[in-house]
Amino acid sequence: MPDELRHIEPTIPIHRLEAMLALAVRKGWEVDDLLHKAGVSPALLVDGRSRITRSQLVTVVQELWAHTDDEMFGLGPAPMPRGTFRLLGCAMFYAAVDVGAVATRFMEMHHVLPSIPSASLEHRGTDVALILDISAVQRPIPLLVDALLAGSHRLLEWSVCRRVELTCVEVPHERVAGLDDYDQIFGAPVKFGASAPALVTDQSILSAAIMRNESDFDEFIRRAPSDLLFRPRRDGLSMTERVRRITEQGIGGQWPTTVDMSNRLGLSAPTVRRKLHEEETSVRRIRDEVLRDAAVASLARGDETIAELSERLGFSEPSAFTRAFKRWTGSAPRSYCPDYSGTD
Repeated sequence: MPDELRHIEPTIPIHRLEAMLALAVRKGWEVDDLLHKAGVSPALLVDGRSRITRSQLVTVVQELWAHTDDEMFGLGPAPMPRGTFRLLGCAMFYAAVDVGAVATRFMEMHHVLPSIPSASLEHRGTDVALILDISAVQRPIPLLVDALLAGSHRLLEWSVCRRVELTCVEVPHERVAGLDDYDQIFGAPVKFGASAPALVTDQSILSAAIMRNESDFDEFIRRAPSDLLFRPRRDGLSMTERVRRITEQGIGGQWPTTVDMSNRLGLSAPTVRRKLHEEETSVRRIRDEVLRDAAVASLARGDETIAELSERLGFSEPSAFTRAFKRWTGSAPRSYCPDYSGTD
């Protein structure tokens, strides 16, 4: 089975891109040029259900870094010139023994690097919360909050060389319609409307040994922003991700039933359905998302015709695929092609 069929990367809701484009518009930059470099058709901005690939989002972030020379895109409490994050990482990880020591250094760095949000640790029973203070930021947007929390979580997991399960994630903004990627970002429940951004996890993490050093951090930086934005696939995932992995193997062939999945997971079918319901999804919805993401990735690459793609995904004819694609994304497949002009 080809690699792309074994692992289909989740796509990103168009709202993430729109938030970045709004920043570009405020700065007076040429948005069409930014979209062209990322291979995104402007037509996708018309419908709020549109999706983009991870590589497209990475390109936009890299372009914004180049334009602003600010690792926070100008959204932070103060300018953060490129290279600041590397300086911060070297200071935090130099001869650090455990996560607690790194956290202490991070909290101290705000005094010498005002572009870094101040932070504090709050013990909550058996959990500990890393709380970020963004009160100095006027009208912080979800993009900034989510990026700060995601980057902190990625760095934590990278430093201890293992997955760090979160009890919950707290964000000060309300739920934004169309932002359905929190599970793939954090893999944990999200509390909206909290008093401050926070990552909550078991307090035992503070004594976890640091497995990285400054030279390792240089390699981590070279892979940015991918490693900061997206979690690598590992074991110990949410039920949604576990079911998705199994579902991906059915593309172009026989879809696994709920019973098939439950047998592979060592659970009963009702338990699988209940856990998916708790995560606000279902087997049918996950299957549609897998098909959608596979289609979006192929159309963005431009290496298959729509007829070839529809056949590979198991549709009886291109028209059936087109109808399904419009239902998933609100747009016709052709609007995702890199050379689409927006006219028929």
